[in-house]
Amino acid sequence: MKQSLAARLIGAVAAGTVAATVVAGCSSQNQVPSIGYAVDAVIASYNGGSTLGASTGSNAVFARVLTGFFYTGPDGQQVADTDVGTAKEVPGEAQTIQYRLSADGVYSDGVPTSCDDLVLAWAAHSGRYTKPGDRGQVPLFDAASTAGYADIERVDCQTGSKDATVVFRGDRHYLPWRNLFTAGELMPAHVAARVANVPNVVTAVQSGDQASLQRIADFWNNGWTIGSGKVDLSRFPSSGPYRIDSFSDKDGLVLVANERWWGNKPETGRIVVYPKTADLKAKVGDNAVGVVDIGAGSVKDINLDGFSVRSVPGRGAEQLVLGTGGVFGSADARRAFALCVPRQALFDKLGKAKDAPKTGLGTAPLNSRITQQDSLFYPAVIGAADKYRGGDTTAAAASGGSNTTIRVGYVRPDERRTQTVQLIAEACKSAGINVVDAGSADFTPSQLTEGKVDAVLGSTASAPGPAGSQTGVAASSALRTGSGLNFGRYGNGRYDSITDQLAGDDNSTTTLNLRTEAENLLWADMPSIPLFVTPRTIAFGNGLQNGIAGPTQAGTGWNMDRWVLKR
Repeated sequence: MKQSLAARLIGAVAAGTVAATVVAGCSSQNQVPSIGYAVDAVIASYNGGSTLGASTGSNAVFARVLTGFFYTGPDGQQVADTDVGTAKEVPGEAQTIQYRLSADGVYSDGVPTSCDDLVLAWAAHSGRYTKPGDRGQVPLFDAASTAGYADIERVDCQTGSKDATVVFRGDRHYLPWRNLFTAGELMPAHVAARVANVPNVVTAVQSGDQASLQRIADFWNNGWTIGSGKVDLSRFPSSGPYRIDSFSDKDGLVLVANERWWGNKPETGRIVVYPKTADLKAKVGDNAVGVVDIGAGSVKDINLDGFSVRSVPGRGAEQLVLGTGGVFGSADARRAFALCVPRQALFDKLGKAKDAPKTGLGTAPLNSRITQQDSLFYPAVIGAADKYRGGDTTAAAASGGSNTTIRVGYVRPDERRTQTVQLIAEACKSAGINVVDAGSADFTPSQLTEGKVDAVLGSTASAPGPAGSQTGVAASSALRTGSGLNFGRYGNGRYDSITDQLAGDDNSTTTLNLRTEAENLLWADMPSIPLFVTPRTIAFGNGLQNGIAGPTQAGTGWNMDRWVLKR
């Protein structure tokens, strides 16, 4: 039997989510027709699978606008969205997944959902379609990651059909296949085809028509960017319970109920999303916000009286992502900096979530980049981190760190990250390392690639806000050679091989050995410095029903279509 999102929500609560606020409304209260949602993602792209979209937190904003076969649940797990369709693994020599989109599925512009959307997602993320660059072939599509998609041999699809068969290469088996074709990654192929002036995406991909693919890629990369100007709504149709109505820097992103949505009607007809770049303190003070989902301590002096507030550890990893050129052109320089970064002190002052469990997630500095702190493997794989508890300025200076200037970039305003840079600067000063705050309101992680900064301070995959999941695909992809999320341009062939093996082998002994080797390698190469699990402040206004904290890449807006506010 088809299970609605409302029913799955109840199941998620029963299974034990991070936090839940379900406030019974009194008969004398009236339902508020619009709910404000303050979140520290940055609204920059509709396309959650692009480098820009993934690194700014698109999935925390558009999870209920652009749906997929799976979405990230409140505990970081992948949950099937059977409103969208079904996906099942079928027997065969090669790993094969059969996808069937809902017969009722239709975009808000009236065009039915189809397997064309899967073909576009695969083409964009596979890394298969390239063009000549200065140093050889480069991808046509600026995809955040190729994880899983690169292992797919083909997507069998007849243009306009509701059915697709995805066949993996014979030598590959991808265990976390539920991370493919998810919310935020299934983009409307008919829009790309129309704007790129091609008959359809499927024919262009199957024939390998380079000119058509180039035009499709140009649109996929840039056509769904959201700037400060007016949004051309014809390019932004919805496949979920909400659709975009408008966007402006002043008024935020206005989402309204999608009249063509075939699932359960949204409980509230209008959600206004205020991103990190808005004055969140003022929005809350003006009583314009009913749900808050931000990094703990990131908004100075925010007054959350009238809210039910939780401070919880997230699935994202607060970290410094280091460049591999300039002042960090050698591993010695990166290790020297890591020696003086006061990781323990940073956790003690800035990384503790008030409502963290007694063991596991959020209970100590983070000593791994790709293994979750509450994983059974975690204690056994982090031995190499002992040397880098932080604050060893003598060792940092002796390792060659003296007389260097390190520019640390992040998205402002962010009080906690401002304090983080200050504490690191104070700790490293005596080692002769000058740490400069290079945060700005218009900062993007690509500034690291461009050499404008030397390090990025952010969460998993350099995201400014909600990030991370149980499977950790984004975390491992962000250090993989050639990945869009690999802003520091780190590359190690052995690390790439390890991530390939981890994705296809579920033997616990093999997994333990590979994860240990990976962490030993990463602490030696030091492409990033993990600090702590990102603490999240999640607050629901009094009278808000069905609010369930989601300290993951999907954010607390993962079930915004169930929110009800009565006052």
